[in-house]
Amino acid sequence: MIELKSADLTCPFTTAQKVLSGKWSLMIIFHLKDGPIRFNELLRKFDGLTHASLTKQLKQLENFQLIHREVYNQVPPKVEYSLTDLGKKLYPTINGLTEWGSEYIEHCKMN
Repeated sequence: MIELKSADLTCPFTTAQKVLSGKWSLMIIFHLKDGPIRFNELLRKFDGLTHASLTKQLKQLENFQLIHREVYNQVPPKVEYSLTDLGKKLYPTINGLTEWGSEYIEHCKMN
């Protein structure tokens, strides 16, 4: 798991880059923006993401306090993931990246 050192906390861009460095981080945050999702439901939204990779990425995002893991005391066990208030602050960034991605796709189609 990636840990931030005090030296990493001097530059906002470097900090953001390290916190969001996981291959699937932004996509997980994107899918959680509409509300809590169970693990397998989230896993089905990705092509090529393994169970182990999703587990690792979720733990990393939880460690950085961007997502919350809620375990319900029931049988069978139920676990949901949602964005924390800090994670929700990424909405404008996610929306901006989505808009930029759409524009880039259109640019590539025209060239």
